[in-house]
Amino acid sequence: MTQHTFCSSFRARWGVGAFVAAAFTSGYGTAASAADPALIVGPTITISATDMRADALRMPEEMRFQVLSKPQTVTQIASSLYARRAMAQKAEAEGVEKDPLVAAALQVARDKVLSDAFIEKMDKATAPTDAAAESLALSIYRAKPERFKSEEQVQIRHILIAGKTAESRSQAEKLLEELKAGADFAAIAKAKSADPGSAAKGGELGTFARGKMLPEFDSAAFSLQKPGDLSDIVETRFGFHVLQLQGKLPAGQRSFQEVREELVKEVRNNVIQEARASEAQKMQREAKINTEAIEAFSASYVKPVR
Repeated sequence: MTQHTFCSSFRARWGVGAFVAAAFTSGYGTAASAADPALIVGPTITISATDMRADALRMPEEMRFQVLSKPQTVTQIASSLYARRAMAQKAEAEGVEKDPLVAAALQVARDKVLSDAFIEKMDKATAPTDAAAESLALSIYRAKPERFKSEEQVQIRHILIAGKTAESRSQAEKLLEELKAGADFAAIAKAKSADPGSAAKGGELGTFARGKMLPEFDSAAFSLQKPGDLSDIVETRFGFHVLQLQGKLPAGQRSFQEVREELVKEVRNNVIQEARASEAQKMQREAKINTEAIEAFSASYVKPVR
């Protein structure tokens, strides 16, 4: 990969702001070690495994495994990091960081990296234990049982014939006759349904409660009684549908075990968010807002009326 390719890839993927942040937070020519192998080496610059791990912090954790497990993708990202660092090295040699706006951008970038690391450390310290989170989750479940009531739901698959013409209706009626005669619903849906999302799954729409679909579709779906029952032709603004009931779930109360995982996640998130907000408010109380300066700054960005 050429240096030109490095730069093109960098500009397309990261932009100038990301470059400024990377330039500030990355060292130049960092030496690699056995514990931190070099991925790309230049005359004065090395991109190491630690550099890659640091860059990956911008990604959601679950995404890192998917991205970093592909050597080709790692090569592309490492190449972009090399281009960033090479440009940052040249910028430093030319004194670019002495520009007041660049210096401020570097400070903002540094603040971002350090504050993110501080927040992560604080999150780990304030997160409740598994036992505490489950206990709080159970308390929420018992205090607000109405939250966990489930409505009646149906599991439906359908075939859509697009269009509102007599020919479209006739085609839908013909398919309904075939289905009543024992034709395979999933096979027909895959071959003839105009709804691409569900057609690929044999017409499957999954499970839904009342009010989630168009009124005429909803009414037909909930009027079906037994798994395997077929609807009459249902007309909506999308065309003509044939529905088949796969199952029904009656209204009821979801058990704690059913909602445990989502409640524990909610508890953890609430505890962490409250700790973050408390820390931020404590820091902000020390600050004084210069209203006059803020108004003057905002006024400088008001576009003149023509």
